[in-house]
Amino acid sequence: MDGIRFTLNGQEVTYAGSAADRLLDVLRDVYGCKSVKCGCKEGECGACSVLIDGTLINSCCVAMGAVCGATVTTLEGYRETARFAALEKAFGDTAAVQCGFCIPGMVLASEALLAKNPHPTEEEIREGLSGNLCRCTGYNAIVNAVANAAKEGNGLW
Repeated sequence: MDGIRFTLNGQEVTYAGSAADRLLDVLRDVYGCKSVKCGCKEGECGACSVLIDGTLINSCCVAMGAVCGATVTTLEGYRETARFAALEKAFGDTAAVQCGFCIPGMVLASEALLAKNPHPTEEEIREGLSGNLCRCTGYNAIVNAVANAAKEGNGLW
């Protein structure tokens, strides 16, 4: 096999390591995606969240073989978009960031939600963010940020 080919943040890449290697480790150690955090290593905290073909996935639970031919987006790639700018502004305006550890996962969860449902209710926002733990800010400010981004996103989603 010639390696595992996939798209990472808009760039075609080929990973030459084992198909059993964990996506989380490869993203951080090989490709330098430091927004992908190692939290629980069990898929419980969301710190390692990435988008795979637009779906929010915990990268600690994904073997590299599963991303062959897929499009993987981390915050490093997503932050170059207008949608990120709208979420960044909303998170800042509502003071939804403290330590920042959870924010990459929260932002990608917000993107996944808003891409499917551009006008979510509070309950739908809370459900869309579930699986992403925040130990500092709490969830109300983050929920408000997503609601504001949805309202003020000017049709981005």
